[in-house]
Amino acid sequence: MEKQTTGKKMATRKNQIRLNRYLAMCGLGSRRKCDELIAGGAVRVNGKVVTEMGTRINPETDRVEYFNQEVNPEERFIYILLNKPLRTVTTASDEKKRKTVLDLIEIKERLFPVGRLDFNTTGALLITNDGKLAYYLAHPRFEVTKIYRVLLDKRIRPIDLHHFQRGLDLEGRMTAPCRVEELRILDNRSYLEVELHEGRNRQIRKMFELLGYKVTDLHRLEFAGLRVEDMHQGDWRPLTPGEVSKLRRLVEAHKGMVPETPGKSE
Repeated sequence: MEKQTTGKKMATRKNQIRLNRYLAMCGLGSRRKCDELIAGGAVRVNGKVVTEMGTRINPETDRVEYFNQEVNPEERFIYILLNKPLRTVTTASDEKKRKTVLDLIEIKERLFPVGRLDFNTTGALLITNDGKLAYYLAHPRFEVTKIYRVLLDKRIRPIDLHHFQRGLDLEGRMTAPCRVEELRILDNRSYLEVELHEGRNRQIRKMFELLGYKVTDLHRLEFAGLRVEDMHQGDWRPLTPGEVSKLRRLVEAHKGMVPETPGKSE
């Protein structure tokens, strides 16, 4: 009988981990930082404040709270770069039964696109399950860099290139200055590179329409430093650890520009 009790205690202890390690797994900081949170009385286990260093918990059965909010280990985040093809919608599902960008990715986890590309726009699209990162990258005030290749229905006048540099009055609000460069002429039509740092709905098409041009082909070459120039349309790949680190550093550098909780986009 005694052996059975001892074995049960050993099994229970085997399932336990230090509280500071658990908090670190939940994204609250390094273990040393988590020790400070524990010592400061900010952590509860099963409703009771715990301040003792070295406390162990069972993640499967114990409820851990930080400032009265339950915390759980961060899920496995997935980051995918897709070269979006034509005639796909940038949503998780479509009431018209059109193909979505998620139909192209063979992953079971629930994912979502960061921002949108039009049905007839191709190019770089980040897809992830990291909601916090996605929120910052998609927020208009974050000013993430986006580079597009644009084919117009005719030659662009040199004076119109200056309009983009100064900003355009689009639907009652000025656009931010953007870089527009004519790369070459194709059948008497301008093929341009456009660099934006904001993301209004159908902004590129609307800006050119305002000046009397029609966009006949629109491709996003780059989003937040991620380029798809070596990928075929419809191809996708996971981001490298280095690319993910760059995105996170980018977010950390600009966090002060946006509110901590989602609000209405401008």
